[in-house]
Amino acid sequence: MPKSKRDKRVSLTKTAKHGMEWKKKIVGELREAAETYNGIYVLRVYGMRSPGLKELRKAWRDSKLFLGKNKVMALALGKTPESEVQPNAHKICSRLEGDSGLLFTDKSEEEVRSYFDKFVEKDFARGGSIATDTVELPEGPLDQFPHSIEPHLRSLGLPTALKRGVVTLIKDYTVCKKGETLNVEQAKLLKLLLIPMSEFRLVIDSVWTKPDEFKIVRPPQDLTDSSYVSGEEMDEDEEKAEGDEDDEELVELDSDVEVLGEDGGDTDESDD
Repeated sequence: MPKSKRDKRVSLTKTAKHGMEWKKKIVGELREAAETYNGIYVLRVYGMRSPGLKELRKAWRDSKLFLGKNKVMALALGKTPESEVQPNAHKICSRLEGDSGLLFTDKSEEEVRSYFDKFVEKDFARGGSIATDTVELPEGPLDQFPHSIEPHLRSLGLPTALKRGVVTLIKDYTVCKKGETLNVEQAKLLKLLLIPMSEFRLVIDSVWTKPDEFKIVRPPQDLTDSSYVSGEEMDEDEEKAEGDEDDEELVELDSDVEVLGEDGGDTDESDD
């Protein structure tokens, strides 16, 4: 039977892109936060997880945490001394690389650093992450699994069989080796085995404090750790295409921001 021309596959994982008005609102909120709070911290984000982020926002409800596009955040703070929203704030923009965020707070640097040095949320790894340990399963029964899951385990590559209603590994099997990149099947097996190999962390990269002090806390190269790869990196072509679209919008947004920033950076878009 010929395929209908109206039959189109739609991915439910795709969401509508934020428009210009949303970006203007974010710029306004960032500029207002820069005026309100005494300190701005650049945070490197590793292994992003939504549950951990919710807990983080609760702990810092008296501050403001922004995790968004680096170009929009840089545009809001000002990329040059002439356009910066606060003295020396343009230096922050050069630190916004990769997965980054901004924390606006009145808390002391000692308190902020103490919190984020200890902050870590463990979770199960996803496909594309790096294995932090070697996991080997010996031949024999896997009593932790019900018999109904045996076909699923086999589909994930585990050499299993049902013996008297018990899921049994018919030979020794290595799920993963330390340092290798996990595929989707390995990540699913580790989750079924209840072995977390991912950590959600936010590490302070640099800090700006009023009136105009800026310093780098830790260079980015010291923070690179393969175990923190999120496993959700975009395809290079997809990332480039999205970047080109953003550049076109930012040119238009930049001209609007110059006008909005003349009286201190406030916009018509107020905080909800």
